[in-house]
Amino acid sequence: MFDLSNLSPSAGATKARKRKGRGVGSGLGKTAGRGHKGQKSRSGGAPRVGFEGGQMPLSRRLPKRGFYNRFRTNVIEVNVEDLERFEVGTIVDEAALKAAGLIKGDYTVVKLLGNGDIEKALTLRVHRVSASARLKVEGAGGTIEVIGG
Repeated sequence: MFDLSNLSPSAGATKARKRKGRGVGSGLGKTAGRGHKGQKSRSGGAPRVGFEGGQMPLSRRLPKRGFYNRFRTNVIEVNVEDLERFEVGTIVDEAALKAAGLIKGDYTVVKLLGNGDIEKALTLRVHRVSASARLKVEGAGGTIEVIGG
């Protein structure tokens, strides 16, 4: 009977670690597989990542353009006309939009835009909403709840 007190790996699943510097007979004694002398034989010895022996590194040779904003918010847009596929009275949030295939990929904010028309009263939960989209949704009897983001 197996229980957590007597578990062990299958035969051949584990392997003994290499014990370097434990005598010439081990095959990894003396220089411990590091060869003789030189930068790589020494502790902490290896040039930093991207170092090309003093040659101008590739990262500095290539041209750079523009500015990369690390704090950028990726906004994904959903138009009012896309909401017609939902039933009347549905709560349309991020999960519902994903399930319907209206949003996918990498984004941080969902914004509702006013392209098209809507006839159904829906409850919407989005991060941002345009003025025209708000008018159309509320005009159809729906409500908009702006969530943080």
